[in-house]
Amino acid sequence: MNVNEIQDLIKFVAKAGVNEVEIEKKDFKIVIKSDYMAKKKTNFKEETKIVQQISPVGAIPPPIAQPQIIAEPTAPIEKKTEEVDKKENDNLVTIKAQMIGTFYRSPSPEKPPFVEVGSVIKSGDKLCIIEAMKLFNEIESEISGKIIKVLADDISPIEFDQPLFLVDPS
Repeated sequence: MNVNEIQDLIKFVAKAGVNEVEIEKKDFKIVIKSDYMAKKKTNFKEETKIVQQISPVGAIPPPIAQPQIIAEPTAPIEKKTEEVDKKENDNLVTIKAQMIGTFYRSPSPEKPPFVEVGSVIKSGDKLCIIEAMKLFNEIESEISGKIIKVLADDISPIEFDQPLFLVDPS
């Protein structure tokens, strides 16, 4: 991992509000800890700590552990889904985030959003972009229907499995 990749990772951790990220590969281990949420509450500057451990060449590497991403719980979605009547909600399908990252409704700031409330979509239509680690992932619809509600704000951090859209498949 080069210095630029490490700097990009630090920026992503700070932007996503994640407290700690640990990555371990054959020849190195990197742990990035951020006191962002605690500092944010006390109005101090953000502080990010980096710990990097490099195994000596020829040493037997430890078994590769799956990286764990522990995120600070975000504020609830302020009952946005409760605004839709429960009877209507029974037949609605929720499209959820497939990864953590930054949610974008349009391909660029100058262009219109991929979908709006009331847009009719079909399977394979682009709904949004989720940026994760400087990669822009276009999210496509797996169902056909009509967009009833957009549940995430544009250019906002999102969590895995966070509801993004409510769709009426009928």
